[in-house]
Amino acid sequence: MGFFDKLKNGLGKTRDSMADKMNNVFSTFRKVDEELLDELEEILIMSDIGVDTSVDIIAKLRDRIKKEKITDEDGVKVALREEIKKILDETPNDLDLSKKPTVILVVGVNGVGKTTSIGKIANRIKKEGKEVIIAAADTFRAAAVEQVEIWANRSNSKIIKKEEGTDPASVVYEAIQELKKDEADVLICDTAGRLHNKKYLMDELLKIKKVIDKELPNAKKEILLVLDATTGQNAISQVKAFKETVDVTGLVLTKLDGTAKGGAVLGIVHENKIPIKFIGVGEQIDDMEIFNSEDFVDAIL
Repeated sequence: MGFFDKLKNGLGKTRDSMADKMNNVFSTFRKVDEELLDELEEILIMSDIGVDTSVDIIAKLRDRIKKEKITDEDGVKVALREEIKKILDETPNDLDLSKKPTVILVVGVNGVGKTTSIGKIANRIKKEGKEVIIAAADTFRAAAVEQVEIWANRSNSKIIKKEEGTDPASVVYEAIQELKKDEADVLICDTAGRLHNKKYLMDELLKIKKVIDKELPNAKKEILLVLDATTGQNAISQVKAFKETVDVTGLVLTKLDGTAKGGAVLGIVHENKIPIKFIGVGEQIDDMEIFNSEDFVDAIL
């Protein structure tokens, strides 16, 4: 099964929630008027996109309908699809690995699929012929180091680890020295799952970032926030909390398969102006793809 087919299958519940309701509206509509736009706006809100984003999409759709004199169902559908895609394309979503070294700091709360995402991203980078080192800096959670080690082995990446309870910043420091010695291309740092109300964990994250900035001042730096798509609107508050501590440069979406809340992706991107860089559908090491807005919109509509 190709990735688009996996994505389409995974977003089946989201598509049922959104596209089916839209088709019902269009099957009964008589003309393109405010009543139609109100119903479409309600569908977007009910699809977990969020009120502000839904209102904004419909406002832009309304302007286009007037400007382009759209009077038929197909015209409305095409314009709506394009407005949704524009949101996802607002910021570049490519992971730039052209500079050596590149440091990827991976953050997120526990249970979102952070460890598996690290393994899958490492696997993709290794396939590009680059040398990857993984720093197992989640030293707070029992078995976290062992879990990331399994994924490091699967992706054939070198791992730097220490025992549970070690200062996470010291693990990252050691990994940086290894990176310099090996002249490796990419360092991926795992971090402890944290929430905005766990101040000491957020402080640890800042400490790790300071070590990276001091030891590798000229390196390209990416901070990827892993989000569980099944949490819907709750993911927006997670983004805001992490943005207050670190400069999040991209999002990794996991667990899209089987959720009806895929629409929340639009609200997350629109409200935070942070691009989705990777999307995961499935459990295998190859089930991680660079985000493609065209495929995503096709899969939900």
